[in-house]
Amino acid sequence: MSEESGGRAVLVLLHGMGATGDVWLPWAPLLEQRWPGRWSAPDLAGHGGASPLPEYSFTALADRVAESLAPDDRIVVLGHSLGGVVGLALAAADRGVPVDAVVGLGIKAVWSPAELARAADLAARPVTWFTTRDEAARRHLRVSGLTGLLSPERPAVDAGLRQVDGRWRLAMDPAAFAVGEPDLAALLAAIDVPVLLARGEHDAMVTDAQLRAYDVPVVTLPGLGHNAHVEDPAAVLALLDPWR
Repeated sequence: MSEESGGRAVLVLLHGMGATGDVWLPWAPLLEQRWPGRWSAPDLAGHGGASPLPEYSFTALADRVAESLAPDDRIVVLGHSLGGVVGLALAAADRGVPVDAVVGLGIKAVWSPAELARAADLAARPVTWFTTRDEAARRHLRVSGLTGLLSPERPAVDAGLRQVDGRWRLAMDPAAFAVGEPDLAALLAAIDVPVLLARGEHDAMVTDAQLRAYDVPVVTLPGLGHNAHVEDPAAVLALLDPWR
């Protein structure tokens, strides 16, 4: 799903693995007050209402986002987790997308062999079907890391679900788990615009030291976890103040 508000600039908000663009909808009132231009929150390929890819890579995901952008727009990207990596791929100088800056929130920088094997296993599994919306909604929240942050009854959860012949499944294409480990050093080397990496203080998926190894500015958000953009939208939006 994509949501936009009037103005002159475009803020592109990219969700994490398993989530959808609707995770940013609670930001709408705040963006009306504090972002001076348009904003867009697309579903990444294979998530929500976006069609799947034949093969998943960060480049392919970024290409799909680029297709939805107007070539003359000024772009500032805020991406969470997977979306942060896609934002970096979108900003690669040779892609030609007019990105002014990228803020990557909660990007997992180090992957163990066991974690990569687990992701590959999830990608190879067939779609799981559920008899009730509640079961599917709870699974969607677990996959997207939003358990305890959103209730299964929230309308925003519907974007992550599909009902077919009375049964329920996640809208996400399981094959998206096979996107693999990002080469952050190579991605950053290909970018010639400002990059800010951020994490919640209690984010167990990445450490300050791991992010600082890439020699770009790093911000730690006190008291927040991996989904800091859901926990405290105002604190995360403040990261964008230099590019308003």
